[in-house]
Amino acid sequence: MEKLIPGVSQKMLAQQLRQLESDGIVLRTVYPQVPPRVDYQLTGWGQALCPALDALLNWAEQRNAG
Repeated sequence: MEKLIPGVSQKMLAQQLRQLESDGIVLRTVYPQVPPRVDYQLTGWGQALCPALDALLNWAEQRNAG
């Protein structure tokens, strides 16, 4: 994800993901291997936010297009 978000630091990304985990929006799975591997996925609560986030993105695109 770090590569997909321009200008984000690893520290900031980790803080945001931990907060999203704490809020119940993402589920974090750590695999005990070398090198360490961590996966994130949306919880049901996180998936329920998708329509609202899509609406916000559409609103922003319309505002920027005008």
